[in-house]
Amino acid sequence: MLSYNRNRKKGCILDIRYRHEWKHEISYADLLAIRQRLRAVAESDPHASGGRYLIRSLYFDNAADKALREKIDGVNLREKFRIRYYNGDTSVIHLEKKSKRAGLGTKYSANLTRDEAQSIVDGDLDWMMDSGRDLVRELYCKMRYQGLRPKTIVDYTREPFIYRPGNVRVTFDYDIRTSLSSTDFLNPACVTVPAGDAPILLEVKWDAFLPDIIRDAVQTPGRRVEAFSKYAQCRIYG
Repeated sequence: MLSYNRNRKKGCILDIRYRHEWKHEISYADLLAIRQRLRAVAESDPHASGGRYLIRSLYFDNAADKALREKIDGVNLREKFRIRYYNGDTSVIHLEKKSKRAGLGTKYSANLTRDEAQSIVDGDLDWMMDSGRDLVRELYCKMRYQGLRPKTIVDYTREPFIYRPGNVRVTFDYDIRTSLSSTDFLNPACVTVPAGDAPILLEVKWDAFLPDIIRDAVQTPGRRVEAFSKYAQCRIYG
């Protein structure tokens, strides 16, 4: 069984569980069928409005596109940084670092104010070392010494379901859009365009075990686990 430790600090959540993850590209017909099965056995995320929410993320990368290349090349141990908010609500903004290790994933998160998020976008970084949040300080160091910079906005719609045994989370992600080269993250009028022929994405995440009832509900005959990345998809234009 995977080890688990959760450490909360003021304004910072370190979620250091390594979780299993499946991703499948599915059709609209698959979505309708799986959604119906999930409604019978799982619950909708209580934070979702009308069963879904809109996600806007700003991803970071360096001049050599390190995060993008590591994802495309399937590097075993990799990480990426992003800033994210939901449903256009910039009163709650999260800085996140996602790490992958041998196919397992974990996420570290810290809260940002709107002004702090805008300062990061603008390259005003000096305050970050005195922020009192380890993840903010880590991003500062990597922006200063590894050249991480805001790269592109990723917008999409998510439908989330929860099954508490096994701490399972199942999501449908679709209408994936990109801002091209714009990083005007906090501007609701920032124009985004469809990210090419982006698929509907089914994601299943769990801790130590995946209950059979969920395994059966998300079955997609003839489809295999994919290594799809919304960030990589949104970089198709540069």
